[in-house]
Amino acid sequence: MNIQIYGKNKCFDTKKAERWFKERRIKYQYVDLPRYGMGRRELENVRSAVGAENLLDEKAKGAELVKYLARPEDRLEKLLEQPELLRTPIVRNGKKATVGYAPEVWETWE
Repeated sequence: MNIQIYGKNKCFDTKKAERWFKERRIKYQYVDLPRYGMGRRELENVRSAVGAENLLDEKAKGAELVKYLARPEDRLEKLLEQPELLRTPIVRNGKKATVGYAPEVWETWE
């Protein structure tokens, strides 16, 4: 497994995801999302795995504006520019991905 966890330092679910992988001694790479962001290709892979509607953090400041952008490409651009609008944790394992705390899915990954 090649696990990457994209998260925010103050996100409770991100901490829970890290703990879940640590308890099972599964190595992972942590990426501070607000600081480093996410590449276009990575975000497109996550979008195709989980659906565009699951990417946006509804509680984030500025999330309302993203909802009203007409074109999906414009929404993706906004999320690339402002990664703090993404819902966390985003956990990737190759082409597979989850958004939010999803141990029931992670257990199925090999």
